[in-house]
Amino acid sequence: MRPSVLAWAMAATLGLVGAEIVGGVLGHSVALLNDAVHNLSDVPALGISWLAMRWAERPADSEKTYGYHRAGILAAFTNALLLVVLALWLGYESIERFRSPVDVVESWMIWTSVAALAVNGGITLALVRGRGDLNLRSILVHNFGDALSNIAIIVGAIVIGATGLRWIDPLLGLAIGILVLWSSIGILQESAHVLLEGRPHDCSVEDVARAMLTIEGVYEVHDVHIWSLGAGHNALSLHARIPDMHMDECERILSAIQEKAAHDFNIDHSTVQFERAGLPATSGYVMPEPAK
Repeated sequence: MRPSVLAWAMAATLGLVGAEIVGGVLGHSVALLNDAVHNLSDVPALGISWLAMRWAERPADSEKTYGYHRAGILAAFTNALLLVVLALWLGYESIERFRSPVDVVESWMIWTSVAALAVNGGITLALVRGRGDLNLRSILVHNFGDALSNIAIIVGAIVIGATGLRWIDPLLGLAIGILVLWSSIGILQESAHVLLEGRPHDCSVEDVARAMLTIEGVYEVHDVHIWSLGAGHNALSLHARIPDMHMDECERILSAIQEKAAHDFNIDHSTVQFERAGLPATSGYVMPEPAK
């Protein structure tokens, strides 16, 4: 996905925020104002993600030897933190409106939310192709939640017009806050997992170790470490014990390890240290079993 898509999304979101603020003030709707603030938080989120995508395209250099793949992960983590703060603020404002309800103008709520739904729905559809990227998924989840909140406001405005129940507006505002909080926690956990160099969820250390033992000439593997660099790039380091052999044979085993890691586990950066087989296993974390 091209970064220009995020630039257009930022422009559309800014226009939407202005329309919702006007609609919320004229319609006396805390739900619309909360949603305007919610959408306003999309602007720095989209900006951070746009910058992250541009950085991720930069090649590795002498300072960032792995490249800039984690720029997107850092952006997702930052966006999720902003969303948590925003969700708490939305909840507080809604509770205050429960205590002091006001009359709302349903027509402003409906038509402003229809326009917002069109914008948020369009951004969601534009981003759906990039849902595999954690950075873009944070924006996708955010905008999908926006679209759902727009639908809820439309339905709520219709119910308020039919029943006169003023507490529905702050109830919708509280529900939007809870939705934002729920959607941000998962992204916060996953991005923190990557930043802490956690293991990719789709492969286990033991599975990788046992797969390496199927390669001819590999007697034992230990010190196995797997981590994500971000943007679908995974890395592996391990120690492998092999018999005494010519350097050409070592190169063959190294190529086989790298090929198996890439093909079976989507690991595109492997670092392997060879050790001579037959030495006593002094490590307490030999994976999975010392050679017999």
